[in-house]
Amino acid sequence: MRSRIEKIGLVGVGLLAGLLISLHFAAVADKTSELPLPVEELRAFSEVFGRIKSDYVEPVSDKKLITEAINGMLSGLDPHSAYLDAEGFKELQVGTQGEFGGLGIEVGMEDGLVKVISPIEDTPAFNAGVKSGDLILKLDDKLVKGLTLNDAVKLMRGKPGSSIVLTIVRKSEPKPLQISVTRAIIKVQSVKSKLAEPGYGFVRITQFQEHTGENLATALTQLQKQNNGVLQGLVLDLRNDPGGLLTGAVAVSAAFLPKDALVVYTEGRTEDAKMRLTASADNYLRGTGKSDYLKSLPDSFKKVPMVVLVNGGSASASEIVAGALQDHKRAVIMGTQSFGKGSVQTILPLGNNTAIKLTTARYYTPSGRSIQAKGIVPDIVVEDPATAGFDNAFRLREADLDKHLSNGQGEDKTETPAKPKSQTKTKENDGGKAEIAEFGAKNDYQLNQALNLLKGMSILRGK
Repeated sequence: MRSRIEKIGLVGVGLLAGLLISLHFAAVADKTSELPLPVEELRAFSEVFGRIKSDYVEPVSDKKLITEAINGMLSGLDPHSAYLDAEGFKELQVGTQGEFGGLGIEVGMEDGLVKVISPIEDTPAFNAGVKSGDLILKLDDKLVKGLTLNDAVKLMRGKPGSSIVLTIVRKSEPKPLQISVTRAIIKVQSVKSKLAEPGYGFVRITQFQEHTGENLATALTQLQKQNNGVLQGLVLDLRNDPGGLLTGAVAVSAAFLPKDALVVYTEGRTEDAKMRLTASADNYLRGTGKSDYLKSLPDSFKKVPMVVLVNGGSASASEIVAGALQDHKRAVIMGTQSFGKGSVQTILPLGNNTAIKLTTARYYTPSGRSIQAKGIVPDIVVEDPATAGFDNAFRLREADLDKHLSNGQGEDKTETPAKPKSQTKTKENDGGKAEIAEFGAKNDYQLNQALNLLKGMSILRGK
């Protein structure tokens, strides 16, 4: 099991530009394919190749033709499979170190254009006003139409301190917007915490990184000390968290679940694509030699009443955590339906420092629900009145991406359950605004509803 977990990389959405990726590293196995070659199709490919070489208006190199053919094969599968040339593979390796230059957005490809899935909190794009659902038309003077996602990402990346102008179409605006964003080293603070009120802790995870589990353990310990050793309730905020390291998701889940409880499992066609990850140190330490940073956490964190906040920007690793805590009835999930990124991408290195990123499996919650193109449906649907209707009207989800992988269980629709009659809108959508409130702000409607629920649970326990 350990050797298989060591292959795991990032789970998230989009590709590097300050973007998170959905990855799972693996070496190319020394396998000899016994599948018969499609002779007729290969003959057609050869004929097209020859016609281009002889008749195209300008000479084209063999390398370019083959590279574009590979790009076409992979991009035609799903939005997350791709060919990585030497430069793209190098940037991928840089990005997985958790600190990289870019804008701080997760993006997807839709009809040949780049769509913003979510800006990462506290990054240049977030601070400049880029919003989820924005459609990028131009990068400086370069039209996006016709570019691959990798090509667009390369244009967005650059030297920290340099600027790029994004020409953006926003559904709520009558004409395109031009937003200047200054590139920076993207190093996101993974875990933030505070006492929302005496007795009630509030923890936000903005991104799942290498040290998220350790940072969470430290945050929980500090919260308990600040409240004289006892917490009556805890809110775990995963809103707009696009994912990150799978091991981070397992660690966060393990902090609140019984030892060895199933967190997530994967299903694919090969044996390497089939895994069962449980709340055990082996599955979140990955044989790093580190001591078990969750071991010293008091058992009270396995029982403290919890509410987990999610929204349409909660993806991948966030959905794994929310799904695990929901299935084990460990926490109440509150908010709006999550993104639905439930597929595993494996990086298969090729020769000449290139690689392919290939979708090889789907993620499933402990009860067997596929996350892909469905997401996590909250137990209690609560929309923020300040952004009411945004998630349904403007938010881009996995199921909206062209050629998205099916759910595998016949449930590709992202239909949020109807709100109870008592939860009515108090304000119409204000133009596609989708940011969440300042950390721990008094006017954070969803946080306040989570605290109200925890207080009610505390009263019931007292009785």
